[in-house]
Amino acid sequence: MTSLLPEALELTARWCAIPSHAGDRPAQARMAATLLDWLTSELGAQIIAPGDDRGETPVIHARIDTGAERTVILYNMYDVMPATAEGWRVDPWTGGHARLDGIGEVWIGRGAENNKGPLAGMLVALRDLHIRGRLGVNVEILLDGEEEQGSPSMRRYLAAPDCPLPHCAGGLFPSFCEYGGGAPRIYLGFSGIAKGRLVAEGGEFGGPRSAIHSSNAPWIANPARLLVDALAGFGGVATGQLDQIELDAEAEALIAELADTFDPEDELMFRTANRYALDGGARELLRHVLRTASLNISSLMTMPSGDTAVIPPRAEALFDLRTPPGQQAETWLENQRARFHGTPVRLEVGEIAPGVRFRADSPGVAALRAAYAATSTAPQVWPWAIGSAPGHAFARHADSFLIGGAGRGGHAHGIDEFLVIEGLGRFIASVQTWLGRMGPL
Repeated sequence: MTSLLPEALELTARWCAIPSHAGDRPAQARMAATLLDWLTSELGAQIIAPGDDRGETPVIHARIDTGAERTVILYNMYDVMPATAEGWRVDPWTGGHARLDGIGEVWIGRGAENNKGPLAGMLVALRDLHIRGRLGVNVEILLDGEEEQGSPSMRRYLAAPDCPLPHCAGGLFPSFCEYGGGAPRIYLGFSGIAKGRLVAEGGEFGGPRSAIHSSNAPWIANPARLLVDALAGFGGVATGQLDQIELDAEAEALIAELADTFDPEDELMFRTANRYALDGGARELLRHVLRTASLNISSLMTMPSGDTAVIPPRAEALFDLRTPPGQQAETWLENQRARFHGTPVRLEVGEIAPGVRFRADSPGVAALRAAYAATSTAPQVWPWAIGSAPGHAFARHADSFLIGGAGRGGHAHGIDEFLVIEGLGRFIASVQTWLGRMGPL
């Protein structure tokens, strides 16, 4: 696949130069238009969506119909996180080559790992098979412009009763899955997530309608204190633990096998900066994180912010509630709503993505194992990911939905985001192997 590597790298650089983050809607629209042009002119795909009303971050649905018995999904994303040039080796929107100690030759730029590098490699791999007549499946291509915001448009598209997606033998989200340079991973599912906020405002309950001097604290209620008190009863101390599920025999067996190769220190990557909040070896830590429902507080704010010696008129906390498959976030949220009823604290919740699991013997899993055997090393197999992805949205359309691919990247969302150049070639080969193994029965 080395012959495809230069083109995939050039395409990565071209697409990373488009700052398609949520703060730059024109750039997101430009990225969507660029992809639609490539899919038609380079791949010859049929565009199913968007229609005439494209918007700035449309769901892109393209189709290659080879007349095959099986149909598969290739999903990816075209939005990225924001970036400024401060601290980067190269401008994040220009990108460039570098050599990283202990890693090797890399290409640095915003989106290199997450996920424009994999997007470019996926499409180059697909086009190569198609033009050589080696594509033995029909392919539904779904590209998401809001993955960093929870994929609301994609989830609505997939949930619609008239969604034009046929049932598929498997779905793949091609990504660099040799995390930290270790063994690649197969996740047989995803955790659920619900994002929301808690808000306390002054006014009717005796709090200030505008910022007021803190000398009034004995007789004016403080929204920030009300918010802190509300949070104290929503999730456990430190880790925000709410509850734990019982693991079934399949999950326990996978965890026991996984623990033999799982390095808790490598998992955090930055050994000197991050520490676990609990003790235990690999198996104990894995069991704990996989079976625990937890509330994470991602932001605490008062408005106006930055002032001292004032009582603020408004305070809010942003949170994400993560649940293992089988637990329903709605139950916890309704319990909290009941607890806050009649108080000045308001609970606001966005869209909720439930957890999901897939069969270990599904065709997509077998094909991904074969892809790693051909391009990488034996994978770590997790019963489900501790992170969330729109896997639940694909569950009604495919027998499995997997994140997968050889190759390594790093620093996603951070400074000097990179992909390992040698790994990009193996990534392309792994995508082609997966597509080949999903072919004729």
